[in-house]
Amino acid sequence: MNDMSPPKRSRAATRKRRRLYALVSGGAMLAIAAALVLTAFEDSIVFFYSPSDLNKKQASAERIKPGQLLRIGGLVEEGSVSRAPDGVTNLFTVTDLKQTVKVAYKGILPDLFREGQGIVSAGSLRPDGLFVATEVLAKHDEKYMPPEVADALKRAGEWKGAEDNDGASKETAR
Repeated sequence: MNDMSPPKRSRAATRKRRRLYALVSGGAMLAIAAALVLTAFEDSIVFFYSPSDLNKKQASAERIKPGQLLRIGGLVEEGSVSRAPDGVTNLFTVTDLKQTVKVAYKGILPDLFREGQGIVSAGSLRPDGLFVATEVLAKHDEKYMPPEVADALKRAGEWKGAEDNDGASKETAR
């Protein structure tokens, strides 16, 4: 008789193996689900950039993809507002007093939009550097500055410092 038959496995060994397979397959499914969720979030996240941040990002290896949704904020540069020959597209420049970004917006600008005022605009950046806005938000009164714009101006070292973000002076806030 030939004693070359494979050794018999105990029931405990096969049970452990099945448990291991279940854990490995469960972990793989969890990793795939997490990857799908993160991919879905990546498409819906809208990042905020000041003109300086945007220019730095474009100069780095991590360039912004054409068509990627983002928001920019800053001040509308004096003397930069014009209308394109089509009569519908508004052209203007947003600045953080260090760098600028040219913006094109098709539609009616908000009533409070004017040169020298803070705005936040949502849209995408074309490969030629023109920001195509789908939405333009202007500040709501004389003293308000959007928080993102104020923070960008503070980082750029151009914040006046006389007023807080809500417009109240530091002396009157006490």
